[in-house]
Amino acid sequence: MQPSRAPLPPEPLLPESARRFAAWCVVLLLAAGVAAVLVWLCVVLKTAVTPVLLALLGTALLGPLHRRLLRMKVRKGLAAALTVVAVLVVVGGATYIVVAALIETGDQIVASLRRAASDIADHLGAAGTSLDDLAGNAEKLLKEFGGTAASGVISGLSVVGQMLATGVLALFLIFFFLKDSDRAAGALRSLAPRGTGDLVEAMARRAFEAVEGFMRGTTFIALVDAVLIGIGLVVLDVPGAVGLAALVFVTAYIPYLGAFLSGAIAVLVALADRGFVIALWVLGVVLAVQVVEGHVLQPLVQSRTVQMHPAVVMLAITAGASVAGVLGMLLAVPLTAAATGILGVLRTRYGAPPEADRAGSGPSAPAD
Repeated sequence: MQPSRAPLPPEPLLPESARRFAAWCVVLLLAAGVAAVLVWLCVVLKTAVTPVLLALLGTALLGPLHRRLLRMKVRKGLAAALTVVAVLVVVGGATYIVVAALIETGDQIVASLRRAASDIADHLGAAGTSLDDLAGNAEKLLKEFGGTAASGVISGLSVVGQMLATGVLALFLIFFFLKDSDRAAGALRSLAPRGTGDLVEAMARRAFEAVEGFMRGTTFIALVDAVLIGIGLVVLDVPGAVGLAALVFVTAYIPYLGAFLSGAIAVLVALADRGFVIALWVLGVVLAVQVVEGHVLQPLVQSRTVQMHPAVVMLAITAGASVAGVLGMLLAVPLTAAATGILGVLRTRYGAPPEADRAGSGPSAPAD
């Protein structure tokens, strides 16, 4: 009697390559689903999420001041309170200067843009008609917006009240974030699954370092750009130079796109009021400042932050604008920097070992 043969294992329905592809598709779909749910929750809970994000940005910007106060033996609560006061002084002062400059020279800048569009339309003929129409539509939109705002006082007050409430809540959150910052690591470890506390803490620290570096570096670079371009506009006697410099400072927080918009507005204003030659000089000043920023300031100031490809930055800005408008554009890049930092930690922890390590891990040569 012959012994029975063991049954052969069933052949897989799909080859190995197809199974790997299907597994990666499942992983990507799950990740995309989680990301979509998180974005949806942020949009639904934006009243609570916005102050938290603004507080994190404010904490990252003035975190070094808080740490310096702690090194000076100032109590944690007092140091956090002094830092919040510094936030009020810095942000409030900068907002007042920017808004005052834009209000003072805003009409002049809009009128100059209108004249620039008309001049370009005269020179380009039918091809420039769209520019003149765009300027006219923008002016009409501004007038309609002004009339709506004047007639809808209650709606305007509600918006202002919501902004003030968001700002006050963000200030309180900054105070508590700074005061209890030493407990953050313990809280993350307690919430993390067992055995992942070190990884979660490392990701959180790297994300916050990326946001901190971005905020401090961008603020310094924005100030330098605004001062240099403002000096150039004053020397060239361009009208509304202070307002244009303030616009450069504000738009610097939107990488690439902000510099293009503020530079284009400055050139158009110079073209309308000072002529073609001065407009070329303004263009040269803007380009020179951007070259100094790209080759000197960025490598020196932001050398320790997460370096992102310009395509990633532009996609992040576009996605942020589609989700939350101007606020989304401002928050997109620091959030992307934080996500890039987290991915860097994961890649370092779970990535493939370098060639030298893999070579060293092989069988050792026999000793002589």
